[in-house]
Amino acid sequence: MQALQDLGCHQLVLQVGRGKECPDSFSTATFTLEVFRFKSSLSEDVKKADLVISHAGAGSCLEVLEAGKPLLVVINDKLMDNHQLELARQLHKDGHLFYCTSRTLVETLKSMDFSTLKPFVPGQPEKFATFLDSVIGS
Repeated sequence: MQALQDLGCHQLVLQVGRGKECPDSFSTATFTLEVFRFKSSLSEDVKKADLVISHAGAGSCLEVLEAGKPLLVVINDKLMDNHQLELARQLHKDGHLFYCTSRTLVETLKSMDFSTLKPFVPGQPEKFATFLDSVIGS
């Protein structure tokens, strides 16, 4: 939380899905944590966000990047044949996002410079699909 507050964040909206851990929502004078399991759509949350921290699923990345929001993806480094890592590396190489693991999250938050991110040009799904095919090997 301190790393987020140092970035000027005063609210964290957290989707925990089926995760074992589910912290309680709370609010203090300087910070609010809103926690939920699932919503039918995250598009309104993405629109309101100043920063999105997400897993590196292709759909999640595309939705956030097309919304023009800064994106930090946290890679699950326990996955075999980690396509999330491949996707995150390529999108980072292209200048569209930052990525880290859960172990390097705080360090990455402290060192990110949003001004270095390049806009992701939406409306070219065929290029994204071609890239995904090359990564996944389909």
